Amino acid sequence: CIVFSMRKQAIFQTVRPVLPVKNVTAALDFYVTKLGFTRDFQDTADNPHYAGVVRDEVILHLQWHDPAAWERDQVDRPMLRFLIDDVDALYAEYSDKEVFHAHTAVRDTAWGTREFAFFDPDQNGLTFYKPLPESS
Repeated sequence: CIVFSMRKQAIFQTVRPVLPVKNVTAALDFYVTKLGFTRDFQDTADNPHYAGVVRDEVILHLQWHDPAAWERDQVDRPMLRFLIDDVDALYAEYSDKEVFHAHTAVRDTAWGTREFAFFDPDQNGLTFYKPLPESS
C-alpha cells in the first residue's frame, strides 16, 4: 500500500535582513540620505538601538552592536544582493552620493548579471544587480 502525503508546503514570502551597525542614527541617515530609503520605524525617538528603512519592496532592519565587538571581530557583516530593474539608473543615482569605493563600477559578470557593489559605513556589503538577457 502506497501512502501519499497531502501536506501543504510552506511558501516563502519575503525576507527582512537585519544589518549590524555601530550607530543606528548614523545608519538611518546613510540609508535615507544617501541610498533613498525612507525611515519605517525605530524603537526609541532618541538614541535608537533598532530601526527599519524601506525602499519600494525592500525593508532592512538596522540593529545596534557594541563598537568594541567590531574591534574583536565578533560581528559578522552580511553581503546583500538587491535585484534592481535598472542597475545603470541606480548607479547614476548613487554616483554623486559619495557612497562608492575606488573600485565601484557597473560591470557585466561571467555569471550573467550586470551589477555594482560597495560597503555601507559599517562594512555591510551591498550589491545591486540585474540578470543579463540570455544571448542566443
